[in-house]
Amino acid sequence: MNHRPRRNRKSKAIRNMVQETTLCTADFIYPLFVVDGSKIKQEIPSMPNVFRWSVDLLLNEIEECIQLGINSFVLFPAVDDKLKDQMASYSYHSDNFYLAAISKIKTTFPEICLMSDVAMDPYSSDGHDGLVDNGEIINDKTLPILSKMSIAQAQAGIDIIGPSDMMDGRIGFIREELDKKGYHNTSIMSYTAKYASAFYGPFRDALDSAPKNGDKKTYQMNPSNKKEALIEAELDSLEGADFLMIKPALCYLDVIQLLKNNFELPISAYNVSGEYSMIHAAAKNGWLDYNASFQEALLSIKRAGADVILSYFAKDFAKLNS
Repeated sequence: MNHRPRRNRKSKAIRNMVQETTLCTADFIYPLFVVDGSKIKQEIPSMPNVFRWSVDLLLNEIEECIQLGINSFVLFPAVDDKLKDQMASYSYHSDNFYLAAISKIKTTFPEICLMSDVAMDPYSSDGHDGLVDNGEIINDKTLPILSKMSIAQAQAGIDIIGPSDMMDGRIGFIREELDKKGYHNTSIMSYTAKYASAFYGPFRDALDSAPKNGDKKTYQMNPSNKKEALIEAELDSLEGADFLMIKPALCYLDVIQLLKNNFELPISAYNVSGEYSMIHAAAKNGWLDYNASFQEALLSIKRAGADVILSYFAKDFAKLNS
């Protein structure tokens, strides 16, 4: 035989030399959950080793992550029900603890990259990403609310706005309003192809943000569709997005690759809570090797074409590879 592919696998040194995909700590954005108060560290039962933090303790967690080489984070607020209303008005109030947390984190660690979440559901009494009127999600009336939220976050010092709501036209609307206010350098990472997935359950536990009625299928994408992601990506690109995101990641590796092959913008992928929790559950039962399986899962996301990976595994990866 003239060709023996196994020759390039015969030692670790050679395998490393010809490795096609390399995963490193700099590829990750680490999701963090913040709550109002002090000295709070609450584990989320459906997400082992993931916590809701008050900002005083969260600063220590971020410092520890920085020492491991993690320098990018996405911040989600767990909001008390008493602060929620139909218009999600707390999302842009000056006394919003989430905005205060952004300011405190960026003042303490100005060198890090901090990404936000822009959607109504953490602040909405209806639990939906858009404004609800007689059971219908009203697209265009949602956009001004999202822009107010985005501007408030930009004022607080956020580096990257993360619209996760899947309303039509929101990237262009937010970009225009940010520019009007002088926030030309505030980036937008659009949740471009966000699917109506069964893998979001633990995240909704973390934020208590599940819809009070109905589901999110009229605005999140049908898991059956792939070409539709090209439409969403083209619109987001034209409207001014700086990154295009696919969510979830593991069940949508083909969509990651599709967008990577068709767009020049950086591609990000969200390795979501359900994907995280199922590996933990299998490992706890002895069915999988935790370290080997989560690293293989992350590698598959990078191999599919993701330039950036949002993942709850980021800290564990950094510990093993620092």
